[in-house]
Amino acid sequence: MANVKTALCRREEALENLKKCLEIKEKMLGKDSIEVGKASRDLAEAYAGTLNLKEALPHCLKALQIHGLRFGLDSVEVAHDRRLLGVIYTGLGMHEEALKQNKFAREVFKNSGVGSDRLHAGIEAANMQIALGKYDQAVRTLKAVVEATDEDSETRASVFVSMGKALCNLENFPDAKRCLEIALGILGKKEKEDPADVSKCYVEIAIQYETMNEFENAITLLHRALKMLEKLPQEQHSLASAYARIGHLLMLTGKVSPAIPYLESAAEIMSECFGSSHYSVAYIYSNLGSAYLELDKPHESVKMFGVAKSIMDSALGPQHIDSLEARKNMSTAYSALGMYDSAVEMLQEAINGYERHGPAAEDELAESKQILEDLKKKARCGSLEEPRSKPLLLP
Repeated sequence: MANVKTALCRREEALENLKKCLEIKEKMLGKDSIEVGKASRDLAEAYAGTLNLKEALPHCLKALQIHGLRFGLDSVEVAHDRRLLGVIYTGLGMHEEALKQNKFAREVFKNSGVGSDRLHAGIEAANMQIALGKYDQAVRTLKAVVEATDEDSETRASVFVSMGKALCNLENFPDAKRCLEIALGILGKKEKEDPADVSKCYVEIAIQYETMNEFENAITLLHRALKMLEKLPQEQHSLASAYARIGHLLMLTGKVSPAIPYLESAAEIMSECFGSSHYSVAYIYSNLGSAYLELDKPHESVKMFGVAKSIMDSALGPQHIDSLEARKNMSTAYSALGMYDSAVEMLQEAINGYERHGPAAEDELAESKQILEDLKKKARCGSLEEPRSKPLLLP
């Protein structure tokens, strides 16, 4: 049942079924059984799939413990657990720990002759190095991996996508583009064979084009991904992400009205996949709020920012940096409506939060204090230009 619901992108319901499955196996087979270890890893993967990494972590650690006892710490099963653990740690921002787990997994895969898993773990290691800002090291890692890949394989394409990302961060845009072009050449031949993975690669490449300010190329590639994802019911979350990114890019290029239908579709689909209170939904509503504000529709803007703030407060906590940005955006929308007391109150909440973050938020704090002074002046004379909200970057 969990597999069926996951395939239908009803991931929250699938999680409940997987949790019940784990409970039943613990009662029937014992908490340290091999079956419980596998069920724990399945549940960890499911939580990671919904980006709920804090919940994924203990289940993955439990799987690692059981498989270590049953198969040994140098077993392939433990390596699979450590590879997943690396992905989870990466999502939690614990990149050094992620690399440690990934390195162990790669060594086991190499010694066990598990070639494909070793190559994919190598790509993941490079992405972790990129997250740590070790771009040259990531390039070296990927050069070693690419030598072991087949000429026209998707794995080879993935290597060049990550290579492009590393070079992009090094601001070596000509070489980055060449890597992405090689990847696109391979992926174009695989669209019918594996549309799910190819479309995800297209989205990742589009993100790199966005980084290089090649917005039209990024939008074109995202539309290419959309055509494939719309035919894949099990990839609705990826479809929502593509819609959201197109909407975001259209806003960046000043095409605000055309962006709204994409953002609305993204919010609807993402809510169906992960639930309406998932933090990824909040980022989309925040961009909708910014879009409506750009179109001089402050009532709709306040509504969208309010939804985003409510979700972020619940999912991330009211003191999270993005929750504070949501308050700042709401303040801007209130100001556009002439509701200055509400605008000041909301912005003051953001300022209080930024002060708790210390040096990490000093730029946001300084900007917010300046806006607060402008707001107070506007409340007195009503003649200053409105500050603009900032679209939040998609996670």
